[in-house]
Amino acid sequence: MVNLEKGQKISLEKEAGKKLTKVVMGLGWDAAVKGKNIDLDASCVMFDANKKQKDTVWFRQLKSKDGSVIHTGDNLTGDGEGDDEQIIVNLDKVPADIAALVFTVNSFTGQNFGSVANAVCHIMDEKGAEVALYKLSGGGNNTAMIMAKVYRHNGEWKMHAIGQPADGKTFNDLMPVIQTVL
Repeated sequence: MVNLEKGQKISLEKEAGKKLTKVVMGLGWDAAVKGKNIDLDASCVMFDANKKQKDTVWFRQLKSKDGSVIHTGDNLTGDGEGDDEQIIVNLDKVPADIAALVFTVNSFTGQNFGSVANAVCHIMDEKGAEVALYKLSGGGNNTAMIMAKVYRHNGEWKMHAIGQPADGKTFNDLMPVIQTVL
């Protein structure tokens, strides 16, 4: 497993030691101790080679139109153990015209990451083994983060840990920033 730092790139297949057919991006955070609930949302925006948005998986669309990316459901509070939200990507089913998948996290309820405890995302292979871990950092006043990009390079899937703070309640608010990391 690799602990990812902002800007680090890894080959998902090399880290897993085999050709990956599925990855799971998990998002977890602790529920608010006091005050209103914290609702973080994981999203996956799919782009073609021309950086054109082709599809998005998020709490209002839990499955990509082609069925290759699935969101397990919206957690509104962070209650519970383990991942609070997951996005499952069947890499061998991602259409050939999709060049990149960008994963984002945002605070739908508007709290900044400085008030969110233990927020972490990680990537697991199809057997549940952790391939990479990314601790959300940059707490501060931002309400969103462009977490990572999974992309094709020379026929292999790679991951770029981005960690770019942003602001917004949904992925739509983040599109200008997402475009800069493609």
